[in-house]
Amino acid sequence: MKRPSEMMRDNDTAPLYAGVKQMILDRIHSGEWPPKHRVPSENELVNELGVSKMTANRALRELANEGELVRIQGVGSFVAERKGYSALFEVRNIAEEIAERGHAHEASVVILAQETASPETADALELDIGAPVFHSLIVHSENGVPVQIEDRFVNPAAAPDYLAQDFASLTPNAYLTAAAPLSGSEHIVEAAMPQSWECKLLTILKSEPCLAIRRRTWSGRHVVSTARLIYPGNRYRLEARTGKIFEE
Repeated sequence: MKRPSEMMRDNDTAPLYAGVKQMILDRIHSGEWPPKHRVPSENELVNELGVSKMTANRALRELANEGELVRIQGVGSFVAERKGYSALFEVRNIAEEIAERGHAHEASVVILAQETASPETADALELDIGAPVFHSLIVHSENGVPVQIEDRFVNPAAAPDYLAQDFASLTPNAYLTAAAPLSGSEHIVEAAMPQSWECKLLTILKSEPCLAIRRRTWSGRHVVSTARLIYPGNRYRLEARTGKIFEE
C-alpha cells in the first residue's frame, strides 16, 4: 500500500490529503475495511503516515461529506454502509423501508405529550392557536445508527388514542394510517444545518448538513398531522420517480 508521499511523487499535482483519501478508499473498495469498520483517527493517521493533522482532518472530513465514512462525535470515523433511502413523495413507514433492506429498525421516543398549538403548528393543522395537540419526537435508527428525527404534531380529533401508543415498537406512520386513512399529503424539501440538540440525537457534527422534509397529511378534508423529518445528509438519500419508465 503506497503512502501519501509516494502517491504525490506519482502525481505531482495531487495534494497530500488526496493521497490519504485514496489510501483509505483503496482499503474500503478492496473489502479490507468493510462497512462499520473503524478507520484510523486523525492522530493515528498522523503517526502512521507522517502527515499533518490538518491533512488527516481534511481527508476524513471530505470522505464523510462524500458518504464514504460516518463520523460520530466523540467516538470516531467508520466505513459507511450503502446509504439508506426514502421515497420522496410517498408516505412510507420508515420501519418497512429499513426492513426491506434487510436491516434492523429501532425507535427511541424522546417526547410524547399533549401540548398547546403554537401559531405555526395551529396554521399547519388548521386549528386555533392554543388548541390542544399531540406532540411526538422520535429518533429512528438503522442497525443502531440514527438516520431520522421525526418531530410530529397530531390533530387529536383525527387520532384520539395517539398518546397511548408504544412508538418504540409501532411507528406513528403505521398507527395513523390505520386510525385516519391517508387521502392526501404535502411535502416541502430543504437543506438544513442541524441545531445542537439535533446533532446530539443524530450523533453528527454541527458542520454536517441535513435533509429536511416538512410533511402534512390529510384524511378526507381534515389535516391529520404535520411533521418535520430530519435526515443526516451523509447517511440517507431521498428518491422520486414519476411517469412511465420504458425498458427494453
